Amino acid sequence: MTARPTTTVRKINLSLAFAASFCAISSTASFAFSSEAQQMCTGDAFRLCSSEIPNIPKITACMIKHRADLSSGCRAVMDRDLAAQKGKLAAK
Repeated sequence: MTARPTTTVRKINLSLAFAASFCAISSTASFAFSSEAQQMCTGDAFRLCSSEIPNIPKITACMIKHRADLSSGCRAVMDRDLAAQKGKLAAK
């Protein structure tokens, strides 16, 4: 069975929105995921938090809320990035 054109377009639009969201957070003072986190967590974000796209704070909160459901690679990268971010905030 082939994918319907509207389904394909929707998936492309969601992918672009998610990529744009990650680009936006990397240029602001808010929590910024590393490029490795983006690569490792994109699938998890779509699977667990697609309803929050493109709201970065809500995606982040959703991913943290669903930490137990994340893939092991995404969980490891997010834990590392969150610890680094907390260290930067504590230093301020």
